Amino acid sequence: MRFRIKLRASQPATVIPINYPYALSAVIFKILHQADEEYAAFLHDKGYVRPGSLKVFKLFSFSEIRTAFRIEGDRFRFLSDEGVFTISFHLPQAAESFIRGLFLNETIEIGDRRSKGVFTVTEVQSVMTPLEDIPDGEVREVMLQPFSPLVCGTKNDRGYYDFLSPQHPDFVKQLVHNWREKFITMYGEDQADTVFDPVTVEVVMMERPPKSRLVTIKADTPQETKIRGYTNFRLKVKGAGRALKLLADAGAGVYNSSGMGSLHIL
Repeated sequence: MRFRIKLRASQPATVIPINYPYALSAVIFKILHQADEEYAAFLHDKGYVRPGSLKVFKLFSFSEIRTAFRIEGDRFRFLSDEGVFTISFHLPQAAESFIRGLFLNETIEIGDRRSKGVFTVTEVQSVMTPLEDIPDGEVREVMLQPFSPLVCGTKNDRGYYDFLSPQHPDFVKQLVHNWREKFITMYGEDQADTVFDPVTVEVVMMERPPKSRLVTIKADTPQETKIRGYTNFRLKVKGAGRALKLLADAGAGVYNSSGMGSLHIL
């Protein structure tokens, strides 16, 4: 389930941190948290029952904000009073109207101690994708491209990630492992063993090599973390419809709910 969300800034030339994805993630979590009780009632009324279903909100990803902008040091200055980003959830189609209602007309703040932007959500548009018509058990091949930096890595002895470039030989292995773990969370290991048997992933290079970006999470706090993600490449993915939908909705790699690994379906 995918939505295109349009923002309007309250002030011209609004300035926010260049590492705004985490701040935007915090806004999204706040909106979803406020809806917890209402969402539980929604699930009950619609008969959508799944173990741990209230945690399904974590299976979401969102793109970078698309707008005219200028980078000024570690700041991101809007050159337009409007911006757009895409957010996707792994939720039943029956939740579409409910999710749209959560975001529409919300006033949100994106920023840190130095600069903050205030925005109004002026439009929430449902976006149909080619994957929605694929039966869950049917195997298809799709081409995907990161809408935001895709973070993939292996954990070292200290418990931290060693981040991998799409050109690293272990990149695909780790990406599939993370995708499978998400699937197990939703559908169980027995189904994963069957569904992931035909899965294949191929990194497709573009005219220019993949672009690396260092992103700071929880900047200026004791929990500050730097992660490295990559854009400017594509993924040729083959798998069953149910697995493909999960990947496209929840995002690829790690830190998806912090704005990493959002995917555009080509």
